[in-house]
Amino acid sequence: MGLNKDESLPQDLNSSGSPEKQSGAFVRFLNIVERLGNLLPHPITLFAIFCMAVIVISGIAGYFELTVTDPRPVGASGRSEDGLIHVVSLMNAEGLRMIVSNLVTNFTGFTPLGTVLVALLGVGIAERSGMLSAAMRSLVMGASKRLVTLTIVFAGIVSNTASELGYVVLIPMAALIFHSLGRHPLAGLAAAFAGVSGGYSANLLLGTVDPLLSGITEAAAQMIDPDYIVGPEVNWYFMFVSTFLITGLGALVTEKIVEPKLGKYDPSEANIDLSNQPMDGVTALEKKGLKAAGIAIVVLSALVALTVVPENGPLRHPETGLVAGSPFLKGIVAFIFICFAIPGLVYGKVVGTMKRDKDVIDAMSHSMSSMGMYIVLVFFASQFVAFFKWTNLGAVLAVSGADALNAIGLTGPLVFVLFIMMCGFINLMLGSASAQWAVTAPIFVPMLMLVGYAPETIQAAYRIGDSVTNLITPMMSYFGLILAVASQYKKNLGIGTLIATMLPYSIVFFIGWTCFFFLWVFVLGFPVGPGAATYYTP
Repeated sequence: MGLNKDESLPQDLNSSGSPEKQSGAFVRFLNIVERLGNLLPHPITLFAIFCMAVIVISGIAGYFELTVTDPRPVGASGRSEDGLIHVVSLMNAEGLRMIVSNLVTNFTGFTPLGTVLVALLGVGIAERSGMLSAAMRSLVMGASKRLVTLTIVFAGIVSNTASELGYVVLIPMAALIFHSLGRHPLAGLAAAFAGVSGGYSANLLLGTVDPLLSGITEAAAQMIDPDYIVGPEVNWYFMFVSTFLITGLGALVTEKIVEPKLGKYDPSEANIDLSNQPMDGVTALEKKGLKAAGIAIVVLSALVALTVVPENGPLRHPETGLVAGSPFLKGIVAFIFICFAIPGLVYGKVVGTMKRDKDVIDAMSHSMSSMGMYIVLVFFASQFVAFFKWTNLGAVLAVSGADALNAIGLTGPLVFVLFIMMCGFINLMLGSASAQWAVTAPIFVPMLMLVGYAPETIQAAYRIGDSVTNLITPMMSYFGLILAVASQYKKNLGIGTLIATMLPYSIVFFIGWTCFFFLWVFVLGFPVGPGAATYYTP
């Protein structure tokens, strides 16, 4: 159903059926971005190239004995006696030995690998049992007509805990729901797409993306502070509240900008027969299963609370007695696994999708089978991150960049506006959140730490930039699928029309979310997550 990047796409048509003029600076900019993105190799190939580049550059820099002054205080962990950061060459016998002897441990010790796979085992059970799909359909189809737009955007955001479910299930369903209400189906599709992809980083619960990004951030932060720990929960406060912000902004853009622009829908534009489109509701058995799963979640929450809420709770920090730095937060991935797996199993038992232990095993196996590409990507990304750390190239770039920011006086919170914009721009051409962060984190996390900001805050800002341009980049992995669904409702719909439809969301999300970030972090002084610092002192 999806389209490959190299497949030809139909020409954009306006309402009169004539070709739209591809003019204007922004359209030309998007065309350039698309061409540049298509020139980029696959992210896996890109990381392999980066690994080779690091080796070569380290050899050249090592030959010329490139150094920078270490800004860390005397006696700090990892600081050399001469107070300098030296580039270490990998283009010699010692470098070759280091690469060969650590190739496997670089991969197996890469923090995001294990945490993401463990979390997905639980999500796989919940998804395969049908619980997540039923919960989403119950949420969206049970909404009142006045709240349907808000509900669809909200459902899109929370669907991110279940990988591709929002793209495959919710977006086509939203188009059908809008059409059944006499509204433009592309407006429904746009609202769902805005929630699923534009609100990618926001959510009420921790999902697989949280340990994925935090592991990369931690590795980058340890270039400056070897003992720095970044847990999966460090952005939870900010992302929890951002869920409601993006829900409101998404619904507002849909009803005030996108839907009026689309106008009244003409069914003759469809490529499919709209008179016989099924829109399955939630059956009585599924409702019974959801109720049982809800009870299971309440029981699990109560049991977890017993280990954390009391002052002497076994999962509090054994020395300080606090939740910050506690085994509960350090082991949050285990709770993500449990809180998806057990309710999913209960639901499956009730509705009959999980009758035997083999069904549970098959569900977990299926979730792992879909991760083959990710595992290969992690292999090369982990080597790149390790090489970057060994050579000290990341630290040298970070110190040089921090010195440049200090020289021009750009060390205040305004630096985050440029950082978010840069992340959004890179995302136009490198759509994978993990791939982009694995490339940029080793440079910008240490750089902004040296300017005085904590990795947790830097990661929260990155997540804004990574999310808001997902809607307008053809490099996003599901963009072809969205285009294929949209073309069912409008003949000859092309990539330009879809991007133009989603552009208002990207603009409003960027402005609104960035302003909210500044309000939350720098005006109100709230932490972005449990125990998360805002500032860092080198």
